[in-house]
Amino acid sequence: MQLLQILAFLAALLSSLPHCRAAEAVATCAGIVPMRWRREVVSITEFGAVGDGKTLNTWSFHKAIYRIQHLRKRGGTLLYIPPGVWLTGSFDLTSHMTLYLARGAVIKAAQDIWNWPLVDPLPSYGRGRELPGSRYRSFILGNGIRDVIITGENGTIDGQGDVWWNEWRQRTLLHTRPNLLELMNSRDVLVSNVVFLNSPFWNVHPVYCSNVVIKHVTVLAPSDSPNTDGIDPDSSSNVCIEDSFVATGDDLVAVKSGWDEYGIAYGRPSSGITVRRLTGSSPFSGIAIGSETSGGVENVLVENINLYDVGIGIHIKTNVGRGGYIRNITISDVNMNNVRKAIRIAGDVGDHPDENFDPNAVPTVDGVTIKNVWGEEVEQPGSIEGIKNSPFTRVCLSNVKLWGVGASPWKCTDVTGAALGVNPGPCPQLTSSFAMSYCSNDF
Repeated sequence: MQLLQILAFLAALLSSLPHCRAAEAVATCAGIVPMRWRREVVSITEFGAVGDGKTLNTWSFHKAIYRIQHLRKRGGTLLYIPPGVWLTGSFDLTSHMTLYLARGAVIKAAQDIWNWPLVDPLPSYGRGRELPGSRYRSFILGNGIRDVIITGENGTIDGQGDVWWNEWRQRTLLHTRPNLLELMNSRDVLVSNVVFLNSPFWNVHPVYCSNVVIKHVTVLAPSDSPNTDGIDPDSSSNVCIEDSFVATGDDLVAVKSGWDEYGIAYGRPSSGITVRRLTGSSPFSGIAIGSETSGGVENVLVENINLYDVGIGIHIKTNVGRGGYIRNITISDVNMNNVRKAIRIAGDVGDHPDENFDPNAVPTVDGVTIKNVWGEEVEQPGSIEGIKNSPFTRVCLSNVKLWGVGASPWKCTDVTGAALGVNPGPCPQLTSSFAMSYCSNDF
């Protein structure tokens, strides 16, 4: 790289570091995974890559990662992606590296899908999420790594998902589609200032991870693109998602922890999940928990969310056969506009991987607080429908104001809890004096 180029992007990197101001009281995830200075800088061009949008650069990316992994420098290495369109197949990340996309840089996935590599299914799913057996390898994959940063000047990672979506619609695919970015068994990962575009399947998928920060990202896919979830923390702990924009064809953020008997056997929950200052749009759910929650989901905080043109604003979903639990969930300060249903908490959502699930594996839902919600143009306020042999407990709605064109009532079954300051009027099931006390103590 030329010296001027190095100085330019290092200056940009410094400017992206968090600035602490004593007067600021806004909660952030700063410090969980710090922005690290890398002592060594290499450019993808040094490995023969050509950013013309036509040359296939898979081998160049593999060589660069191999170089970083095997000639490790103290403090790690930054791999610089200059402006241009860098076409490549799937590639791995390694520990102690920063993938830095300059302004105008696009890492674009090749569309030779019939030669796309396969990998084993996730053990907590037992099979591909869409089809039995193996699954297509994620476009960018990090497995068993630590101290990794993906950042830049809002460069783009483009999955070119349209060819995958078309094949899925025609039912010609033999395996589950690839994610755009998947982090497995990894820790201390920071993703910031990057655009994720047109993923074939889920966009950003941290699974079996800890200490993950995702902030100042943009995630985009057409509203009719199938299963293009935005960010899905899965069987992971201490994950923070903040200050981002997501507009996709499926749930914007979905917290998961495995699927039926496979998730129960793997037994790794999602816990310590924070989502704040997220804006987005989707025909499906804005904020979702589930439906794959067999390892358990607990200690989730969601706050300061702005949703528009969404199917369901807040969606907590599980099913008989899932097992596991959903508990200690707090969702607050949510604004919605043009929403089909504001809130849904349901025990009959989601399919099963096979016929071997245990019908006696009944999930529990306990301790869900939803407060300070304002919705306009809301067609239906919502529903809370528990499971007959496992009613949802300690569900609290407070200061939930929903205004819309219809007069549909709330629908509630097999649930106990409380409602304070809810418009339109809540279900009679949310009236117990004990739950009212519990609900009041949260404010």
